[in-house]
Amino acid sequence: MLFNSEKREIALQLQDPATRREAFTQIVSQYGEKLYWQIRKMVLNHDDADDLLQNTFLKAWSNLDYFRGEAKISTWLFKIAINECITFLNKQRTQNNVSLDDTDVFLLEQLRSDEYFSGDEVQLKLQEAILRLPEKQRLVFNMKYFDDMKYDDMSEILGTSVGALKASYHYAVKKIEEYLTRDV
Repeated sequence: MLFNSEKREIALQLQDPATRREAFTQIVSQYGEKLYWQIRKMVLNHDDADDLLQNTFLKAWSNLDYFRGEAKISTWLFKIAINECITFLNKQRTQNNVSLDDTDVFLLEQLRSDEYFSGDEVQLKLQEAILRLPEKQRLVFNMKYFDDMKYDDMSEILGTSVGALKASYHYAVKKIEEYLTRDV
């Protein structure tokens, strides 16, 4: 885990062409797994998540000149990763003829056929409930429930007020509870 002084140092090293590559290697090592799992929760498929993680780091590397260290490195990377996921999911919806308002059931079908998914029926049911949420609620739910991310950090990443994020999370939890208990 990097401490604030180390994070500031790495941000400075990213600006210096002589130390940029080594600093970026540290970033990949520090944030790779967290980003992978955030992406995986959005797209569900291992191979897609792996590709999107690579795209995230490629985009970050090619845009290092625009990173000035005003935002946290993690915030910047999560923002890139989420934008990559949204772009990917929109392409998937188009390919599967799914409107933005419909459930991303195609993701659930991919999950069921994913050789890396080791979940049981309860986990599949939870994923189905999560997939029935609107994209923004799904994102907020994943960040809060699975990653225990602070609302302030989510606010920076998503560009949404803390109050709106809390409301989104509350509604997401209610919808998931309703879905999971409706057949009981």
